[in-house]
Amino acid sequence: QVQLVESGGGLVQAGGSLRLSCAASGRTSSTYAMGWFRQAPGKEREFVAAIRWSDGNTYYADSVKGRFTISRDTAKNTVYLQMDSLKAENTAVYYCAARTTYCIGYECYDNPDRYNSWGQGTQVTVSS
Repeated sequence: QVQLVESGGGLVQAGGSLRLSCAASGRTSSTYAMGWFRQAPGKEREFVAAIRWSDGNTYYADSVKGRFTISRDTAKNTVYLQMDSLKAENTAVYYCAARTTYCIGYECYDNPDRYNSWGQGTQVTVSS
């Protein structure tokens, strides 16, 4: 069991930047991947970015590629999401997730059903 706590959300102007953090605790030695998902009002929870814990390989949704960067600090069991060039449509609650089961394939990273630990979410609001 891994516990996740997000931080760094807030209000930012369009075109601005924000960095989210997610600190993991508990049985972190079993973590294979960590990722970020977001949910806007009236929409399904969608994949944003993920990182393979072993080697730092990254995965991004097409909509954020080139603007968002996911990274990790293995010593701190923390994952970050650097968000640049933010748009109003990026407004959502952002959730950190961890996967502690082995999986092969892209869906291991972009499918929320593959993750088994979730943070409480942090609100990101981008004003236009």
